[in-house]
Amino acid sequence: MIFDYELEEENHFTIIYFKGNLIEKYEAENILTEVNELILEKKNNFILNFKEFDYINSSGLNVLLNILTKSRTSGGEAIICEVSEKLKNLFIITKLDAVFVQTSTLDEAKNKFNEKAQLP
Repeated sequence: MIFDYELEEENHFTIIYFKGNLIEKYEAENILTEVNELILEKKNNFILNFKEFDYINSSGLNVLLNILTKSRTSGGEAIICEVSEKLKNLFIITKLDAVFVQTSTLDEAKNKFNEKAQLP
């Protein structure tokens, strides 16, 4: 399945819905451009939703790390959610489970950002 994504902006974060397979970095050029533009607008919190995502390789993992790094460098965060068991195992093997904040559901991820936004 071809890689695709959708962006949905909310008050304190942007949800990126990943779909299909992410194998080549060039497939993600558009998403990286959009993430850069959002960060320039001071929108640096992202939820990466993998509900409809099937496969990722090392090039794809590099894209995810790129999003996380840009987010954190600008004072934000990237949370991953709704990850399949197969992808969870990949994150464990690559030790990325210790790098990314993870939640089981989209609502949990939203709550993390909404709670953070309410702090003084």
